Amino acid sequence: MENENRIDRSWMPPVAGILDVVAGVFGLIGCGALVFASTIIGHVAAEEQEFPLFAVEGLLVAVAIGIVVLAVLALVGGFFALRRSSWAWMIVGAIAATVLCPPLGVPSIILTVLSEKELG
Repeated sequence: MENENRIDRSWMPPVAGILDVVAGVFGLIGCGALVFASTIIGHVAAEEQEFPLFAVEGLLVAVAIGIVVLAVLALVGGFFALRRSSWAWMIVGAIAATVLCPPLGVPSIILTVLSEKELG
């Protein structure tokens, strides 16, 4: 009777890991786009302009650095989830994935939280 009520949660950490890794890859692609845009803006002629483009370039680089940090955290958390080794890194990766790509990160957080008892 007890086995009938038991829910098999063995699939949750790998699925959460895959979602984290995909969100991390999307973050790295988005970072590449920001760096490309920053490069384009940096090569625009620096003639008399109303708005200083170097400020926009600096802002894009700062955002790109933040996205790289979040993407690396999502990738690391995803790899820990695939290996089922550290729940703390899994939750960090899921939170980073949520900031990067909420449609992938929210299910990842839910699956990670539900799998906490499995991993300890």
